[in-house]
Amino acid sequence: MSDCIQVKSLPRPVHYGPVWQAMREFTEQRGPDTPDEIWLAEHLPVYTQGQAGKPEHVLNPADIPVVQTDRGGQVTYHGPGQLLVYCLFDLRRVGLYVKEYVVLLEDAVIACLTHFGVQGACRKPGAPGVYVPVAPGGALAKISALGIKIRNGRSYHGLALNLDMDLTPFMGINPCGYEGLQTTDMRSQGADVTLDQAAQFLCEYLSKAMAQRMSAAVA
Repeated sequence: MSDCIQVKSLPRPVHYGPVWQAMREFTEQRGPDTPDEIWLAEHLPVYTQGQAGKPEHVLNPADIPVVQTDRGGQVTYHGPGQLLVYCLFDLRRVGLYVKEYVVLLEDAVIACLTHFGVQGACRKPGAPGVYVPVAPGGALAKISALGIKIRNGRSYHGLALNLDMDLTPFMGINPCGYEGLQTTDMRSQGADVTLDQAAQFLCEYLSKAMAQRMSAAVA
C-alpha cells in the first residue's frame, strides 16, 4: 500500500468532458493498492451542473457549453485563469469521512490564499467553498468552489481556485445555486500568482495531509 500521491499536470487549457470521463475510469479501475493521484487542469470555458443541479440557476449561458456532471453541488463556471485540482483519493483507506474531506479541501485553499497574501479567507455557513471579504462593506465573495463525488469510498472531482480570470461568465449563472453571489479571484485581491505556484502549494499541502492520515491509519 502506497501513501505516495502522484501529480499529473494536464495540457492547458483542456476540454472538461474527456477529463471527467478519465477521472471516472480511473476511479472505477483502481484497486486497494493504487496510489492516489492529483490532476491539475485549466479548462476551456464551460459551465458544469452538479448531480442535483437546478436548471433555473443557469440564467444566460450564451455560447458557453453546459455539461451535466456527477459531482455534488449546483452550477459553476470553469475557464482560463482558474486552477482545477482534481483529487483522486481513497478516503476509506485513510479513514477519512466526507465531511472531514470537505474541511481538508477548504483548509488547503485557505492556507494557500493566506500564504500568497490574500486576507480574510474563510468559510461561509451552509455554503461549501472558500470566500474572501471584498469592498465595500466587507461582503463575502467566492474565490474557490468545491465539488466532489465519492464512489466506493474513493473521491474524484475536487476544487477550483480563481487566480486571474474573466469573471463575467459567472454573471450568466447563479454561482453554486446562490442568486447574486459575487465572485472574485486572487489577482483582484492583490495576489499575482501563477497557476503553477498555486498548484505546487496545494499539492504539497494535500499530499502532506493525506500522508499524515495514512500514517495514522496504519499505526
